[in-house]
Amino acid sequence: MYNRSGDEMVKIVGAGLAGVEAAYFLANQNIKVKLYEMRPKKMTPAHQTGHFAELVCSNSLRSNDELNAVGLLKREMQSFNSLVIEAAYYAQVPAGSSLAVDRDMFSGYIEDKINNHPYIEVIRDEVKDIDVDAYTIVAAGPLASDSLFDKIKSLVHQGHLHFFDAIAPIIDASSIDMNTCYLKSRYDKGEAAYINCPMSKAEYERFYQALTTADLVEHKGFENNVFEGCMPVEVMASRGEQTLLYGPLKPVGLEVEGKDKPYAVIQLRQDDYSKSMYNIVGFQTHLTWPAQKKVISLIPGLENAKIIRYGVMHRNTYLESPNILNPAFQSKAYPKLFFAGQISGVEGYVESAASGLNAAIQMASLIKNDKIVPLPKETMMGAMAYYISTPNKSFVPMNANLGLFPELGYKHKKKERKMLYRDRSLEALKAFKEENDWII
Repeated sequence: MYNRSGDEMVKIVGAGLAGVEAAYFLANQNIKVKLYEMRPKKMTPAHQTGHFAELVCSNSLRSNDELNAVGLLKREMQSFNSLVIEAAYYAQVPAGSSLAVDRDMFSGYIEDKINNHPYIEVIRDEVKDIDVDAYTIVAAGPLASDSLFDKIKSLVHQGHLHFFDAIAPIIDASSIDMNTCYLKSRYDKGEAAYINCPMSKAEYERFYQALTTADLVEHKGFENNVFEGCMPVEVMASRGEQTLLYGPLKPVGLEVEGKDKPYAVIQLRQDDYSKSMYNIVGFQTHLTWPAQKKVISLIPGLENAKIIRYGVMHRNTYLESPNILNPAFQSKAYPKLFFAGQISGVEGYVESAASGLNAAIQMASLIKNDKIVPLPKETMMGAMAYYISTPNKSFVPMNANLGLFPELGYKHKKKERKMLYRDRSLEALKAFKEENDWII
């Protein structure tokens, strides 16, 4: 039935979220994998360790609600035995209705699975070249080495595309004043998982003034090219004094009985299993470190905060994928070459892992059946693949969202739309798996 000799091998470049997901799926299909990771031998501007699937920004994989796009995406991935989602639930820490993880436990779980899989060989070295005649998935992430990206550019004949991303500071939990702060999740969804720092109008105005006049790190060659989904807090603040109040500092749903209604609230989310570290939600920044210290000390409850990791800004590189890839994350020019992760034009942890899983499904089908099998665009995994491969004059990386789905095509109540999208997605996914019953 299969058009293969049994000794085919897939080379995967990068052991981030997309790379480990792709490697694990292929290995479970009894396809040999060589997984290359250059860290810690050669580090990137954003990574702190050499661990697989290191979460460099937030520790949150966002909503678990299946009526939410990323929640539905998780459900779809689980149907293919996703390693990333399995690891996330293993390393889960309280985060209300969201899925957040202890970073070290999460990476450790994945490394153990990958390192001990008989069909995966891990090679700790930098990849500088690509053999287009060999089965390859490039999942090097948005921080691919200069040598590798130069090779990619030579293959796709396109200029350098990028945006800049930012990381939020992490605070030592023991330095947070819990006489001022309080535990609560917005609208009391899930357990009280967030530490909330309430601000009066005067406190917010003082904080806002300091934030918008603070010193910034030198831009180093970029102007205002930032990603809307991970915008530095100072850039968001520059859009107007009220902007933060409708964004990460929104006080709605965080009121406490018997206390004055806060004018603004800054939330901190648990970052490790032992509750010793908390990251400041929505506080991605490229302020200088002294400026971060000063601004954070103006937040009620964080006057004496010990900053374990300061916020930084880093370059994220991606391809103009609609001109390069098809809905299987496969190169249009080189059939054995696939791309996955943020370099392919998806944005977000779960989305990156999902693209790696999708690329691996397609690679396995190519090896076993000599054809690709794009997932239905009615699924979230498929809709993302069609987004990154459909011509778009202003293509930018995109998070999973329900707007990527095709219309339902029939009359329905607006309040039922999310449920109908979910049900249609799961039905389409079930039909896909029945048609492709070779998937182990």
